Amino acid sequence: MIMEIHFGVDYYPEHWPRERWETDAKLMQEMGVQVVRMAEFSWFKMEPREGEFHFEWLEEAIALLDKHGIKTILGTPTAAPPAWIIEKNPEIQPIDTQGRVRHFGGRHHDCQSNPTYRAHIKRFVTHMSQRFANNPGVIGWQIDNELGNAHGDLCMCDSCKARFQQWLEKKYGDIETLNDAWGTAFWSQGYNTFSQISTPLITAVGENPSAMLDWKCFCSDLIVDFAKWQADIIRENCPNHFITHNYMCFDDKVNYYDLGELLDFVSNDIYPAGYWQEQPHQPDSDIAACHDVVRSYKKKPFWIMEQQAGISGWGTMARALDPGQMSVWAMQSVAHGADAVVFFRWRACAMGTEQYWHGILGHSGRPGRNYEEAKKLIHTFAPHMDEFEGAMPKPEVAIVHSFRQNYAFQIQPNHPDLRYVEHLKKYYKAFYDKKIPVDFVQDSDDLSQYKLVIAPLQYLMTPELEQHYIDYVEAGGHLVLDMRAGVKDANNICMTDRELPGRLGDLCGIEIPEYDCLFSKECQVLFGKREYPVSKWADIITLTDAKMIAEYTTSFYKQTPAVTENVYGQGKAWYVGTQPGAELMDELVEYFTQESDVERLGTAQDGVELMTRESDGQVWLFVINHTNEEKVYHLNDTYRLLEGEREEYLKPYEVQLFVKNKYGR
Repeated sequence: MIMEIHFGVDYYPEHWPRERWETDAKLMQEMGVQVVRMAEFSWFKMEPREGEFHFEWLEEAIALLDKHGIKTILGTPTAAPPAWIIEKNPEIQPIDTQGRVRHFGGRHHDCQSNPTYRAHIKRFVTHMSQRFANNPGVIGWQIDNELGNAHGDLCMCDSCKARFQQWLEKKYGDIETLNDAWGTAFWSQGYNTFSQISTPLITAVGENPSAMLDWKCFCSDLIVDFAKWQADIIRENCPNHFITHNYMCFDDKVNYYDLGELLDFVSNDIYPAGYWQEQPHQPDSDIAACHDVVRSYKKKPFWIMEQQAGISGWGTMARALDPGQMSVWAMQSVAHGADAVVFFRWRACAMGTEQYWHGILGHSGRPGRNYEEAKKLIHTFAPHMDEFEGAMPKPEVAIVHSFRQNYAFQIQPNHPDLRYVEHLKKYYKAFYDKKIPVDFVQDSDDLSQYKLVIAPLQYLMTPELEQHYIDYVEAGGHLVLDMRAGVKDANNICMTDRELPGRLGDLCGIEIPEYDCLFSKECQVLFGKREYPVSKWADIITLTDAKMIAEYTTSFYKQTPAVTENVYGQGKAWYVGTQPGAELMDELVEYFTQESDVERLGTAQDGVELMTRESDGQVWLFVINHTNEEKVYHLNDTYRLLEGEREEYLKPYEVQLFVKNKYGR
């Protein structure tokens, strides 16, 4: 990590005349900007014709910024190959599931498997990285931009088909093994050779779930390989520079855990008030969940490479940010593990698709409300960030997150409205509202450090994963499993050797011989002395060793278990056979945390967030008011106030920072 770099902006000097650059650099320096990201969409500017390189303008901009104490991160511009490449090699344009070419004119108009396109990338990235390897103003690289963005329906070309066939042959070895793994006896889908297998173009009806799971995993591996193609070049030429990539929270085209293995640290793009959202902005808990899952991808602090700084907009626009809201979102990122926050963007652009995507400066380039707010934020908090750089949250609760489980539910959601990530967020929000920090973990991670683990929708199951959960509980852990656990094997084929949820039934002390998809149907559950609505699903549970802690009160399975508890070894396993509504989720999480002896950071009114980061015995606590109203809170421990006017009281959109010595010394 680069010490003492904590705030920056995304800058596009190529959009403005050179005589403006000096003004920008001075304003950035006064604001406290320490780093810029540049050039991630500037391929044509740097190579207007094949082999004709023009980096002088970029070198000039880097030198000017460096003179003002501002370092540069360079983006490889491979998300937007220029028109001359498309003219010469139109075959690099991607093909969608309907066999249509996605043409030049936007961005991401590229096939990431195409060897011709990769040759163009190798030529360009080699020249660019060699040119800037020893530039004193350059500190690191961002590979491409938002890998997976806009590639959800891509690419189905012959190059991707050949790569997919090679991927399958490497995985399965022979075609008979693939036929067995995919269950191709159904609908006469068997293959004689790998060469008969195509990319998943649109069919007359239906898709093979096992084939689709492999396709999604192949696409992820392809993107990781595409990133590695560039990372290897940069590492060879720029051994003293870091390499990162800007993720997109829970987006799932590429497995971010796998991609993170290539990177020195991960970055993220966060837009709480996107123009595409139905609400004025995302719920605060959703934004927090985004930061926590990004922290999990590398299990270390991250950067925000694009932090919303103004109105977002393409063809339409979102709401304006309230005074203080930008600062709150930035410090929420920091509270959850961001060591640096780079605002998008420095100045609203006057041209192109994103000309209504506002930034620190408006179209006029004159400093206004956003500039002054960012300046105050940076001058207030940057000195503290020097102190806790590298510090990490250390939650007692973890939620298991899996790209493969997500893929499987995208292919067969079981209920038409069941969404994997949304389901995880329902658990997350209940902990967030109780001021209990949460980690996201992979299912293969060491769980022993957590008092309580939530493992939702464990649909795909293996003997190794079953044993992993059994071992955790037997050693004293507290585990929550829920509906649709243990349904399928790793190849996305239904288990048939015993009742659901397989060996997890021994852990939970239950069997599930039947279930009910709650499609267009209401259901109620009794927990304690109150009934609560539930939705999506109802596992009809038979107790073997477990006890019932909540029961259905509707349908033919009323008075049967909906939620169960089982003591196993030194720990406990709970099974939730439905999707609780918000009120029941709140009550269940309260029960689980009490039984697991999980501690809260404090109590607060709605709209107030509490979060901590820890390092070397020091604990920094952030108290954040996400509302335009005054709020009160109470901490469960004694801290020293570093920033803020009055303990236990928050002004609208105020952020307070506290510190304590964990060991009382």
